[in-house]
Amino acid sequence: MSCRCHSARMHKRSVTIDGHRTSISLEDAFWSELSTIARARGLSLNALVAEIDHVRSAQANSPNLSSALRLHVLGELRRRTRQD
Repeated sequence: MSCRCHSARMHKRSVTIDGHRTSISLEDAFWSELSTIARARGLSLNALVAEIDHVRSAQANSPNLSSALRLHVLGELRRRTRQD
């Protein structure tokens, strides 16, 4: 039995960050969770990705955007787990 949340299938999406279009490849599970996080915060997916990118780009030795998005999801899931 296969669960979509364990799928390693990559999905590429185009997003706009500060007026510039860029493509990001992430596994479906990460796109799904990013959408959930954005909805919970009342943001569009583009707005959430832009926010994460701004934080990322302000860091020394910042990871690439795909990695920053995955780390953001991981951090959010850890935070939720601690609250339960």
